[in-house]
Amino acid sequence: MKTSTDRILTTHTGSLPRPKPLVDLILGREKGAAVEAKQFEAETAKAVDQIVAQQVAAGIDVINDGEMSKPSYTTYIRHRVTGIEPDPRAAEKGRDIMMGRDLLAHPDFADRHRNFASVPFPGCVGELRYKDHSALDRDLAHLKAAAARSKPTEVFVTAPSPGILTRFIINLHYPTEDAYVAALADVMKTEYRAIVEAGFVLQIDAPDLGSARNNQYRHLSDDEFCKTIAERNIEALNAATDGLPADRMRLHICWGNYEGPHTHDLPVTKIIDIAFKAKVQAISIEAANPRHEHEWEDLKAVKIPDDKILIPGVIDSTTNFVEHPRLVAQRIGRYAEVIDRKRLIAGVDCGFGTAVRTEPTVADSIVWAKLAALSEGAAIATKRLWA
Repeated sequence: MKTSTDRILTTHTGSLPRPKPLVDLILGREKGAAVEAKQFEAETAKAVDQIVAQQVAAGIDVINDGEMSKPSYTTYIRHRVTGIEPDPRAAEKGRDIMMGRDLLAHPDFADRHRNFASVPFPGCVGELRYKDHSALDRDLAHLKAAAARSKPTEVFVTAPSPGILTRFIINLHYPTEDAYVAALADVMKTEYRAIVEAGFVLQIDAPDLGSARNNQYRHLSDDEFCKTIAERNIEALNAATDGLPADRMRLHICWGNYEGPHTHDLPVTKIIDIAFKAKVQAISIEAANPRHEHEWEDLKAVKIPDDKILIPGVIDSTTNFVEHPRLVAQRIGRYAEVIDRKRLIAGVDCGFGTAVRTEPTVADSIVWAKLAALSEGAAIATKRLWA
């Protein structure tokens, strides 16, 4: 990944607002409607071109395609991998494991948030095989063409970790969860390698490391989760990325991209040393939401490996507040006390809508106001840190 010796670079985490015509096509396809392939690709290519240009115009250095073609950051793989189909059993189990301990502790709040996704949970109903490269190839081609026109500093592409896929694509086939995680790691190798070989930075989305203890594995203690699930998921991830250069990869961990209590989240210090075992150069973490913003103090006592870059979120992705650029600069300044400023990139807590919805959580225009505030805040922090 590119770093800077004289300024704070900016990036974000993945999902960005999709144009309504594309939203309609994606939701229609997910609900079984016939969608003409040429129309879908034309709308996607146009949306990617626009979204790349908007990011550059907003002052974002390390950009992506906004996940324009994907119904969500995880479930899109059902269109590319065999053995995955919608299944009522998966939907029932999926709804259960999405119910976090914090929501169970606040049922009056949970009742307002029962509809966790606008698309049904798919299930793994057979052997996983990467069957169709065409959608992946088209995504990479659209982004390459858009980047050539807008010339950003660097470009990343997102793909889910094997661990997080166990939550959103429910295992109904493999004999054990360990076997399922290994199969997911094996099948995701194709996507990981293609992204890196296309010249992009691979961002692996691994909310399982931060959030799964709260919901999917709420029956485990913090230590049990870290020693069994988190360690296993990192091992699987490293197997899937074996042979890929660390400096072309970054890992995103978070505590669930939702506005809620988060009172049962793992502390970042419980999980960060396990995340450092991932063979990636950069680690992206939530650092702006009110439940985790204080943790910069805790990270001052953590030994961050010399070969790692840190990407703290300094913009919250779940509210329609637009952060003041001075607040953004203050947040960046705190992390400059945690890690050398030359290994620090300013980011966003999570994606602005990790699943396609007709009514997004954060209004489209506010997303762009937030990203502009990120850029302005990074400029202020640069002046302070290099004064």
